[in-house]
Amino acid sequence: MQAETVVDLDAIAHNVRVLCAHAGDAAVMAVVKADGYNHGAVRVAQTALAAGATELGVTTIEEALRLRAAGITAPILSWLNGNDDDYASAIAEDIELGVSSLAQLRAIAAAARASDRIATVTLKVDTGLNRNGISPTEYPEVLDALHALVQDGVVRLRALFSHLARGDEPRHPANDRQRDRFTDAIAAAKDRGLPPELVHLANSAATLTRPDLRFDMVRAGIALYGLTPVPDLGEFDLRPAMTFQASVALVKAVAAGEGVSYGHEWVAERDTTVALIPVGYADGVFRPLSGRFAVWLGGARRPNLGRVCMDQFVVDLGDNAAGVAVGDTAVLFGAGAVRAQDWADLLDTIHYEVVCSPRGRVARRYVGGDR
Repeated sequence: MQAETVVDLDAIAHNVRVLCAHAGDAAVMAVVKADGYNHGAVRVAQTALAAGATELGVTTIEEALRLRAAGITAPILSWLNGNDDDYASAIAEDIELGVSSLAQLRAIAAAARASDRIATVTLKVDTGLNRNGISPTEYPEVLDALHALVQDGVVRLRALFSHLARGDEPRHPANDRQRDRFTDAIAAAKDRGLPPELVHLANSAATLTRPDLRFDMVRAGIALYGLTPVPDLGEFDLRPAMTFQASVALVKAVAAGEGVSYGHEWVAERDTTVALIPVGYADGVFRPLSGRFAVWLGGARRPNLGRVCMDQFVVDLGDNAAGVAVGDTAVLFGAGAVRAQDWADLLDTIHYEVVCSPRGRVARRYVGGDR
């Protein structure tokens, strides 16, 4: 083993059950975009559905088609679509298409007519995030066009949804404003004879902290992978599913006065022993972590010395080198003593980015579930 991420499918299943309990009567959509937040979309989706999730969410049609190719038949929503995407393939595979503009709706309708099939759509309403989603000014026009398409049997409206801008701040008034705008959008659709089959607004944070935002379904993303969406409020009994680890490639002595790694930013004040970990910034270990993070190795935290390089970094074993040998496993982050959140804090980012970082030469291995 050089470097790998180990994904615990039992942790994924546990997290789904936690989310289902918080969702109450609302259904749970498991968000598996970006290859399941770098955990593997197909295996995560299969595990989540078996544990109680009923639907899947992705950003692109290509992601949705991969799930269908793996034999997954559950409802799949793709919501980040362009005007020239492969809507025909999506319609053929019964993939629900998110609509964020009138142009997208027209493109979907054209593909449906050309394939002589009914397209299933969900309207993504912009309620204040001001990113993807139908703008308030265009929304009435979209509803009028959609009504005609539904009447003509070209399109089926399944759902309305929106996305929170400040869901990780549960009591921020922006969440209440978005809720109110969302309910207004639902009412407007109903007034035009377009009652949605279901509506959804809550992300992971709102699922766990705002019962009033659950509506018919919640969309669980980061919490599915065991990382709390609101670190200040605790872990919510979630279990991190990913462990990023690598084997020790070399153990060697470094004499007092010697520098370690490029630029000799760290110089030994005394004789010490170091271990070389063969993974670097090309594999997802951020270079700005240099000299600031630690790994779990040989039953203790071992601090990084000097710069993180493209392919490797060094950790200090100090006076406690006994028992550490070539081939031993160093945990960069996971559950327990070293966490993705620790990297996020050091980098002034979020743990979403951290778990998405392992790449390139890093292998993926599954434990738990049926493997």
